[in-house]
Amino acid sequence: MLVGTLVNTGAVIAGSLLGLLLGNILPERLRDTVMKGLGLCTLFIGVTGMLDGTNALITILSIALGAVLGELCDLDGRLNRFAEKLEKKFQRGTAGGVSLAEGFVTATLLFCVGAMTIVGALNDGLTGNHEMLFTKATLDFVSSMIFASSLGFGVMLAAAAVLVIEGGIACLASVAAPLLQQNPAAIPEMTVVGSVLIVGLGLNMLGVTKLKVMNYVPAIFLPVLLCLFL
Repeated sequence: MLVGTLVNTGAVIAGSLLGLLLGNILPERLRDTVMKGLGLCTLFIGVTGMLDGTNALITILSIALGAVLGELCDLDGRLNRFAEKLEKKFQRGTAGGVSLAEGFVTATLLFCVGAMTIVGALNDGLTGNHEMLFTKATLDFVSSMIFASSLGFGVMLAAAAVLVIEGGIACLASVAAPLLQQNPAAIPEMTVVGSVLIVGLGLNMLGVTKLKVMNYVPAIFLPVLLCLFL
């Protein structure tokens, strides 16, 4: 257990280190162009993942209820305050005038909210199948390298979030196994909700919106309960 999570975490760290080296070489104008390109790719990943579900009502209810829970808990604010404390501790910004907090929050959401995170971590915990997380590790290696070149050191700190979130889902999967076996439709619906959040993140990266994506994260886990009733 957790082999896939550890490999994914290491891939983010390695990619970020290479990206930090590139960030000192690439001009700011080029980094900005690359970031917008990554925003488009993030939208593509989100849209393709949204096609896996079969019940739109579950997605709508999950997003609505998850938003209420996230807002009441102020998850976005807590994550940003935590990132800002890290920034003060390290006392440095990142390349291109982007704060460490922004790099950490953006990378954490991208690496931890996606469909491959959920399904891969569940497979890791339930069956010991690491294949999906190994694939995700390859993608995250490339993404973290490019992101770190634009967003700086905060991207590498997101590796800790990958370890905690993916590892946590894998460990809880064995506990939740009976419930998931009774609700096989829950995992595709969780994938759809996560993909909707990735679309929101992509829009933020393009500067189209300023959604507090972290406040919607509880929605990812609500399909497990909603599928029991719908």
